[in-house]
Amino acid sequence: MQRRIVPRKELELFIQSLKPHPEPKPTLEQYTVSPEVAAEMLFIAEYRHRDIGERTVVDLGCGSGRLALGCVYLGARLAVGVDIDKRAIGTAKENAATACQKGRVQWILSDATMIVGRFDTVVQNPPFGVLRKGADRIFVAKALEIGDVVYSLHKSGVENRVFIKRLAERHGGTITDVYQLKFEIPHIFAFHHKKKHLVEVDLFRMIKNG
Repeated sequence: MQRRIVPRKELELFIQSLKPHPEPKPTLEQYTVSPEVAAEMLFIAEYRHRDIGERTVVDLGCGSGRLALGCVYLGARLAVGVDIDKRAIGTAKENAATACQKGRVQWILSDATMIVGRFDTVVQNPPFGVLRKGADRIFVAKALEIGDVVYSLHKSGVENRVFIKRLAERHGGTITDVYQLKFEIPHIFAFHHKKKHLVEVDLFRMIKNG
């Protein structure tokens, strides 16, 4: 039976209904992905590339579970959310229960580097590596190790695109597409001076070679 096409706005409203991380830590660069960016990211993954529906998906650094639960909403066979933060995993479990999405989603309290196995698709909003040097590298490397297809958000810029391209190639991956998005970051940390800040980000679609 053909699956229903979920309108982008419906997906965005579903993601918006989920709680954000209640106590994000600046040292972990925990920025909850906005409903707009999450919806656009997953909409691209499913309706341009067919990489979510009936697939096994893992969300590395899942936070409150927005991407993982969005994948289930779009028909993923199984979504696994991984985060090192116990409070984030607790919120993700609450969101899954509230959204009645517990059956096809699992949560793992762990450092992303410890995850093993094989997944059809990886979705992730990793740290930008501004406060934690090299944090983004760890996520890209692990994603390409365990996933056939990877969707990863990174701070935009010519130099950074070159860096991500080389990083993907170094770990046996190829970038097939790059989509430019705007990531809204609200005032959540003491060092933020604006009520909200728009950051240009790139969504990279990578595939594992071979």
